Amino acid sequence: MDHLDNKLLALLQQNARTTIQDMAEHTGASTASVQRRLKVLRDKGVIQKEVAVLDRTKLGFGITAIVSVELERDRLDQISAFKRKAREDRQVTNFYCIAGDADFLMVIVAKDIEDYERFTHRFFFADKNVRKFRTSIVVSTEKATLELPI
Repeated sequence: MDHLDNKLLALLQQNARTTIQDMAEHTGASTASVQRRLKVLRDKGVIQKEVAVLDRTKLGFGITAIVSVELERDRLDQISAFKRKAREDRQVTNFYCIAGDADFLMVIVAKDIEDYERFTHRFFFADKNVRKFRTSIVVSTEKATLELPI
């Protein structure tokens, strides 16, 4: 990857609907060169997907919770089952395996506090392998981005 690739990626991060023509004009490259480079970046997995970023509150998700989770046992099959469950649950928007006080850190969205409580019963209390979970409710979002500093 070179400086031109980074410029193209920066443009895409700001607006994935930027046209090939606009990217060519911003970078000084030909449209054919931009198309080739984007294809290589997609083929190599540098560009994983192009998505719409939605406003959670306008869609009725009034609660964002950051949850740390400790599992009861360190058995690989139980850890794998928990990971699979988290990856498949649509209310889990981010899921990290971490080192430190907890085993996992999760970001959960819910319509309201009652919806979040139902989630906790379904996801944590019903799972005998969850030793403890600790919830922090987001009061305000000061920064949330998918953009990388390139």
